Amino acid sequence: MSRVTDIDLSATMTKAESDERVAKAQRHLTQLRLFSAGLVGRTEPGPGTIVLFEGFDAAGKGGAIRRLSASFDPRHVNVVPVGPPTEVEARHHFLWRFQPHLPGRGEMSIFDRSWYGRLLVERVEGEIDESAVRRSADEIVQFERTLTREGVTLVKFWLHVSPQEQLRRFTQRAASPLTSWKLTSDDWRNREKRDQYLEAFEFIVDACDHEHAHWNLVAGENKHYARVSVLETLVSRWRHDLERQGLEPPSATP
Repeated sequence: MSRVTDIDLSATMTKAESDERVAKAQRHLTQLRLFSAGLVGRTEPGPGTIVLFEGFDAAGKGGAIRRLSASFDPRHVNVVPVGPPTEVEARHHFLWRFQPHLPGRGEMSIFDRSWYGRLLVERVEGEIDESAVRRSADEIVQFERTLTREGVTLVKFWLHVSPQEQLRRFTQRAASPLTSWKLTSDDWRNREKRDQYLEAFEFIVDACDHEHAHWNLVAGENKHYARVSVLETLVSRWRHDLERQGLEPPSATP
């Protein structure tokens, strides 16, 4: 498995090429979504699908999710923004709050952050000790294996940016009344702990990359490149997982 520090952040793409490839990938994703739902090419719903996004603040998760979810009828996808656990959620096992959002057969959920907050925020903030970190990593792997053995397609993305690019985006957000709401004091505080978050995610890559639930590490420095990388990787992973389960997904339309 590649290391986060090995990601080539110099990867770039023009807007024109990105727009063309995003549109092509979106058409293919729509076909795969309808096929998995049992609406086109089959009459029974297929495996549920989970796509989850992690990454530094302002790494481009929101933009990638918008391009992805724009492919689908809103009735056919559930976008789940994940924040800190509520008081009630914190009383339960950390995976409990995600259960209502898991897709059934033929359904799809996109997680904007996920159960990996346990091994990122909670670890870095010192809310759990190292024994809990390792136990939680094992529980996450078993949780994901349970899902994939039941047929769920699980695709995981980490979007990565340099500290310099992150600062540029923070500054840009702060200057606009339409985007300043996205920037919080926690974002600035988390930025100061960047090295700790990198170390925590490197542990995640080592401990929680497993068969049928591999991590896809995406260079997010250039947004045009990142969006294409996410959508085209999802097409490839989704097709591969459907084929793994003995299904024949539709080919891409022109």
